[in-house]
Amino acid sequence: MASERKATGLPEQIYTDILNRILEGEYKEGDRLPTEHALAERFETSRPTVREALARLRADGIVVTRHGSGTTVARRPDPDVRRFAPLETLSDIRRCYEFRVVTEAGAAALAAQQAEPEDIEAIQQAWDDLERVVQTQGIGAKDDFTFHLAVARASRNQFFITVMSFIEEQIVFSMNLSRNLSLVKTIERQRMVQAEHLAVLEAIRRHDAAGAADAMRRHLENARDRMFGS
Repeated sequence: MASERKATGLPEQIYTDILNRILEGEYKEGDRLPTEHALAERFETSRPTVREALARLRADGIVVTRHGSGTTVARRPDPDVRRFAPLETLSDIRRCYEFRVVTEAGAAALAAQQAEPEDIEAIQQAWDDLERVVQTQGIGAKDDFTFHLAVARASRNQFFITVMSFIEEQIVFSMNLSRNLSLVKTIERQRMVQAEHLAVLEAIRRHDAAGAADAMRRHLENARDRMFGS
């Protein structure tokens, strides 16, 4: 049973090892990774196990495989992610962003159409709270979630609210990572995030559905790209 568990976790170990080497700069963007055969020998495993790890790296957009050219590094995630989250969680975080881009852009568009004055006031209050977080150099993951939840509530559609509440733990985890990364960068990066939030708020205030959807989509895609590389 122990050997089965070990075998099951080997693709994840290979994934983490290769990702660590990319973060450390051993494999740079555009570099070709060792062949499947070489990696199988390094990890003393089979090529199908190596393929599983490489497939996960491809799904995360970190490597690309081209026939006849092997597997090369496509992008390097922010090396600081290791300070705040286990590397094996990155795939789930990326998938969470992908889901949120689709869901929250729709919620923002509907919010622009359906929001009552009190809904817009709630989004404004959440933005103001985030502004205080930036001024005091805090993290504010929960405040960030409150902003996004306020947008979902402004849609006046309980399904958006339910979905956001159901995956709150995953969203707050990714927000905590993202905001920690911003905190160790520059104040300009934190201001950029706030400006993205403000663009969502202002589009909803104008009752501009297309603009609200676009602003939310760009905000979430930018957050993903700041973490994973564009």
